[in-house]
Amino acid sequence: MLWVKSFHILFVASWFAGLFYLPRIFVNLAMVPPESVAERQRLLLMARKLMRFMTILAVPALVLGLWLWLGYGIGKGPGNGWMHAKLAIVVLLLGYHHACGVMLRRFEAGINRRSHVWYRWFNEAPVVMMLVAVVLVVVKPF
Repeated sequence: MLWVKSFHILFVASWFAGLFYLPRIFVNLAMVPPESVAERQRLLLMARKLMRFMTILAVPALVLGLWLWLGYGIGKGPGNGWMHAKLAIVVLLLGYHHACGVMLRRFEAGINRRSHVWYRWFNEAPVVMMLVAVVLVVVKPF
């Protein structure tokens, strides 16, 4: 079980690295002047590669988490309400991941309508979700 947990933590941390960095690329894309085609293309290439890589990382993070929950019973039974809250956070993170993909496709199509300030705020969401998830897993408040 400790091996599964170790690799789960590794893949979750790696996935979060992508969730933290991709919106920072969006901030830069939103600031690119229209005449800077090469800069825009370079940032789009970086964003596409990062999106692909973080999607690959999310899969084992989720599979190993399900293995811990369903296979080893972590978070099952009475007194484990923290697990339901953590699973809600995971669903929100999957939605955030999907939203990043939608935003990337909008940038690729040239139809972004949001400012770099909006993306700066958007970038804070995974930080809050990670904080809540870590507190739920470590403290187990309910």
